[in-house]
Amino acid sequence: MTAVEIPDSSPFGLHTLPYGVFSTGGEPPRVGVRLGDTVIDLAVLLGDTEGGDAFAAPTLNPFLAQGRPQWDAVRARIVERVTADLPAAVLHPLRDVQLHLPFQVGDYVDFYASPLLPNWKHLPVGYHGRGGTVVVSGTDVIRPCGQRKAPADAAPSFGPSQRLDIEAELGFVIGTGSPLGTRIAVDAFDQHVFGAVLVNDWSARDLQAWEYQPLGPHLGKSFATSISAWVVPLAALQHARVPLPGQDPEPLPYLRGEQDWGLDVDLVVEWNGAEVSRPPYRDMYWSPAQMLAHLTVNGASTRPGDLFASGTVSGPEKHQRGAFIELTWGGQEPVTVKGEQRTFLQDGDAVTITATAPGPDGTRIGFGEVTGTISAVRQVP
Repeated sequence: MTAVEIPDSSPFGLHTLPYGVFSTGGEPPRVGVRLGDTVIDLAVLLGDTEGGDAFAAPTLNPFLAQGRPQWDAVRARIVERVTADLPAAVLHPLRDVQLHLPFQVGDYVDFYASPLLPNWKHLPVGYHGRGGTVVVSGTDVIRPCGQRKAPADAAPSFGPSQRLDIEAELGFVIGTGSPLGTRIAVDAFDQHVFGAVLVNDWSARDLQAWEYQPLGPHLGKSFATSISAWVVPLAALQHARVPLPGQDPEPLPYLRGEQDWGLDVDLVVEWNGAEVSRPPYRDMYWSPAQMLAHLTVNGASTRPGDLFASGTVSGPEKHQRGAFIELTWGGQEPVTVKGEQRTFLQDGDAVTITATAPGPDGTRIGFGEVTGTISAVRQVP
């Protein structure tokens, strides 16, 4: 029997316990939780009699579908078990496991975090992304191709994106779905959303600018969206909840609620290992609860594993901007990355986004990281 060691500075203590999907050797993927730098095999820890059969699955979706009472009961059992000595069979050093996409993504919706047109202060503006190209942290991102047309060009051309960018975001994972024709109220948010992940919504700005008229993002966004391997449950974020910064005009009644779901989450963006930005999620105008209420107000259904993202997290200062198009002011103000003047992403560049939030008693809650490296475009056979 072994006790799990948790470094004093670790943001993955008993107050965090994020869920992920891992594998070891040639064994099938299954669900675990992270404690310090150890992954705990939940299928073995809990067993069939305590719901462990859901954790033998290669995704979190079966567990997500069980709903808030079961999520809370399982979390309590995990805390009880891991505070005692554990059999070696349930413990795996983080360095020895392979991490996988933690849930099967159904629908994916991405919201806008900055005002575009006058309607933005009345409703959370979003678009439907491509769930099939959501990938786990560590997956290489192949430079996309498409049509491009700068304002001075006489006609569009086709080729690799020359203005490849990131968007640092927070994503929210649906657990308990809702039937077609029903709505999720703002104050029912925590009954339907299981937890949060980090999101990098890779963006080809030149493709996006040309195709954007009049409908919105398509090829400029659909080639890849990266998420962190760990899902932080909402139960771990209770001490991170803060009021929204203020909404004027007052939202319509369906976007109002009694519960505050602003979140005090600090993101950090690193470009080739150099920190370039610290976006603050606490300044976001719309809460994730309002986003979900708007997403379903027309009766759209939701399912376990559906994902919606916050839009680019950016603060008022330059060092708080969560996209390179904002950080470099459209490429006009390059930033220095390890001695080089840079604007948009080059082949071989790596971007890593991390985040933490306040926990109880001065602790920090960790989200892990979402990282990706740009690969050269692949030629069509």
